[in-house]
Amino acid sequence: MDPRLDYYGNSLGGKVLKHLVSASKVLAGSTLPATVQHLVEIRASQINGCGFCTDMHTKEATHAGETSVRLNLIAAWREATVFTEAERAVLELTEQGTRVADAAGGVTEEAWANAAKHFDEDQLTALASLIAIINAYNRINIITQQPAGGYKVGMFG
Repeated sequence: MDPRLDYYGNSLGGKVLKHLVSASKVLAGSTLPATVQHLVEIRASQINGCGFCTDMHTKEATHAGETSVRLNLIAAWREATVFTEAERAVLELTEQGTRVADAAGGVTEEAWANAAKHFDEDQLTALASLIAIINAYNRINIITQQPAGGYKVGMFG
């Protein structure tokens, strides 16, 4: 598979990505645990079918110490016993926030309240922002057909 467009090499694309990367760095420095951030990035990317981001974020999570068992079970988290209640709340929020058109009502009050039991206001802000940002990255990669498999840990700094 070849990309439809060298988005990352395009001057306008580079400017757009610069801002997304800046926002991502703010979130990486937030109090939202890195483990949780990886779960959000991977689950949204799986739902959207973004191979590039799924490749990148699973490799980064592995490098950060995530286990293959947990990574392999993210898509089936409802039937998995390896996730905490807080992580399960995040995965539900990620799914509902990513499947906005499918969910018809967006994020339910129940899903939000469940996440709010485990995370403070700053962490909830980080979660909402991260879900939005990873969905933006996913859409750019899907639209421009960025191939998966070649990502190296730390490749983008």
